[in-house]
Amino acid sequence: MSKVKISVVSYLNSKPFIYGLENTNFKNQIELQQDIPSICAQKLINKTVDIGLIPVAILPRLKEHHIISDYCIGAVGKVESVCLYSHVPLSEINTILLDYQSRTSVALVKVLAKELWHISPEWKNAEKDFENTIQHTTAAVIIGDRTFGLENKFPFKYDLAEEWQKLTGLPFVFACWVANKKLSSEFIEQFNSSLKTGIDNIENIAETIQNQENYQINVKHYLQNNISYVLNKPKREGLELFLAYLKKLDE
Repeated sequence: MSKVKISVVSYLNSKPFIYGLENTNFKNQIELQQDIPSICAQKLINKTVDIGLIPVAILPRLKEHHIISDYCIGAVGKVESVCLYSHVPLSEINTILLDYQSRTSVALVKVLAKELWHISPEWKNAEKDFENTIQHTTAAVIIGDRTFGLENKFPFKYDLAEEWQKLTGLPFVFACWVANKKLSSEFIEQFNSSLKTGIDNIENIAETIQNQENYQINVKHYLQNNISYVLNKPKREGLELFLAYLKKLDE
């Protein structure tokens, strides 16, 4: 029997999922690949993997998709690792650089600019090392682990999940587990059981990571307080509303 191919985001916020998938018997049924979010998305679109922890902004681009888990990468309020950084306040920003590793966050900042901030900057797709080009009236969206250590580097920082909650009163879903084909209920049950194993062990996972890897943040606090993993009703409502805003952006 061929293994089910899975692409998972390689950021710190996905470590509990990776732990669960790699430390249960379920690992024998899968081939796990770790990628940046935009590559996770492309692999699922191209059908080079069967399941991806994908940016929700690409859901409308998939010919067939099935959200197969009640777990996600979400946030209720501040997420801390998806932010707009600037040397000037929102009203003075002329250009926003868009993180090449992102899809959902790029779409989210455009929604916020239009619906909440009421600004119309020039949008520029960023290239590698763009973090070093934020200056004057040019701001940038930066996501993931590269945000760690930027806390005091810029005078203005706008947490996109927090700003979304200001706009809508709802939590935000950055990525969810999606299959591009139908899978058996037995497989899905085992998959979710493995994810739960990771979520249930966050405290131990965080301690190990903090001791072994050079993260400039409190890993346990980040995983337990900034990332919200359960894809519950409020998050599903937030997701549906975000997809509706995306549709308006394209009109």
